[in-house]
Amino acid sequence: MNPAVFRTLGDFARYLEAAGELVRVSAEVDPYLEITEIATRAIRESRPALLFERVKGSPYPVLVNAFASDLRCELALQKHPGQLGEELIRFVEDMLPPSPRKLFDQRGFARRFLGTPVKHVKTGLGQQVVETPDLSRLPVLTCWPEDGGRFVTLPQVVTYDPRTGKRNIGMYRMHVFDNTTTGMHWQIQKGGGFHYVQAEKQGRDLELAVALGTDPALLLATVSPLPENIDEAMFAGFLRGRRTEFTRAHSLSIDVPAHAEFILEGVVRRKERHLEGPFGDHFGHYSHAADFPVFHLTAMTRRRDPIYPATVVGIPPMEDKFLGDTTQLILGPLARLMHAEIDSLWAYYEAGFHNLLVVAVDQRYGKEAMKTALGLLGMAQLSLTKCIVLVSEHVNVRNFDEVMKEVRDHFDPHEDFVMIPRVPLDTLDFTSAAMNLGSKMILDATRKNGSRALPMRREQLPSPGVLSAVREAHPAIIDVHLAHDTLLLVKVSGRGREVVRTLVAHPALQGVAVIAAVSEDVNIRDRENYIWGVFTRFDAERDIVFTRQELIGISPVYNGVLGIDATWKSGYPRPLSMTAEIIQKVDLLWGPLWK
Repeated sequence: MNPAVFRTLGDFARYLEAAGELVRVSAEVDPYLEITEIATRAIRESRPALLFERVKGSPYPVLVNAFASDLRCELALQKHPGQLGEELIRFVEDMLPPSPRKLFDQRGFARRFLGTPVKHVKTGLGQQVVETPDLSRLPVLTCWPEDGGRFVTLPQVVTYDPRTGKRNIGMYRMHVFDNTTTGMHWQIQKGGGFHYVQAEKQGRDLELAVALGTDPALLLATVSPLPENIDEAMFAGFLRGRRTEFTRAHSLSIDVPAHAEFILEGVVRRKERHLEGPFGDHFGHYSHAADFPVFHLTAMTRRRDPIYPATVVGIPPMEDKFLGDTTQLILGPLARLMHAEIDSLWAYYEAGFHNLLVVAVDQRYGKEAMKTALGLLGMAQLSLTKCIVLVSEHVNVRNFDEVMKEVRDHFDPHEDFVMIPRVPLDTLDFTSAAMNLGSKMILDATRKNGSRALPMRREQLPSPGVLSAVREAHPAIIDVHLAHDTLLLVKVSGRGREVVRTLVAHPALQGVAVIAAVSEDVNIRDRENYIWGVFTRFDAERDIVFTRQELIGISPVYNGVLGIDATWKSGYPRPLSMTAEIIQKVDLLWGPLWK
């Protein structure tokens, strides 16, 4: 089947059902917490997508986990995303400069680019019904027990630059305040937020529309970390090989996706803010409540038989794992256009993507990899990255075991560690003292010319007996585990900084490259969980220590073992967990749900 046939989300849902990748649920379910528990369990057990046909308090069915597997993302594209990414970079490289022969050789792939211009149509399926806006009729989820209320979790927010008219489609959670107003969670470095800033500068309100439920290509384009001013609707046309159709909004002077399941139209008023949140976010914690702009609905249109789309985020793995990995497989190779020395790069979903990026670099001169890292920290969404690990070109950046062994053998803190304090940071990062500000670090574990005898660390690795003795090094230590022959994970009960300082100075642990203290809720023997537990809970400036560190002039000098206090600290928001009552309720539903 050609993906062009996925004109609507409903088309895709029916296709998934025919492929055995969607299950209809006829039992009534509650959008308050219950759908979250069902959706997260389904992901952990690699279950199909779910279409809940009877949702308490709403006449509309809810679709969750539509993209919560590698297979379903591939079905959405009708091609493996990695293959599409390599074809894209090969086409761009071949077309520089273009020639008739090259165009002929790439004629099959070139047809995709013919689908990029957006097509304007007189009306669309998303406007079959026009009604007074009333968000109480939508099955909006309350995802986690301490959320500030109901949140629209899969909105595609369409805005236009007040100066240039260029379009942006982004995904920003929407806290429902009442039947006609929501929050608009514009984090830093977001296209819709930039448009709002320009509107405020001009003293204008910003018209916008929110599409709920579009075809897979437009949704994947919406969540893709595209460069600023690249139209997501055009990129969607490239993904599906067919033009994206837009139509004029019912109550606004802007165009909207023609075939969305629902379209919410309205304005965000200048200079208006409202307390938004807290919300259980994809870092696995509640993000703090804060003031954000307010969206006022003026109209709502929909299909005659619409499906409400929803997703749940939280402690990984969640659906965003598969969406994020798909988009970086497509777009990741394009980094080579800006940095020819890059072989590959990978952002880890376990760390919430922005918290850990591994980059393989084919160095052509000393410290070129460090130059590359600094360049990436100035590029669009990559500018929000907290930790970059650099490795050589032969290393599989997606294999954390390989990466950490390169750190063991080729990372010397004295030469290879850079910490950058007080710079922009992901709005959702809660580890620094102020929202949107924090610190970043770069670890250069590339292979360098000359010998530093770092592989001697292998001979100094602690034995099981030594690790048992380490448990007695501090009374707060509960358990220890040596992962990847270089990362010592230490589960502690409070006093993380004190424990880390003690262990980085321990004579028997000098063969370890990194020591990380984590809290009791982290499973130090589960790779997915400890990457999450380490990289979402430290600020480089405040929580990194070394065996030896000093100042020479104004320059810090580091030596020995790198220590990370990644424990939960006072002032951090709570990690996400479901109530016992909901867990027990879903326990009873679980078996019959799949019959």
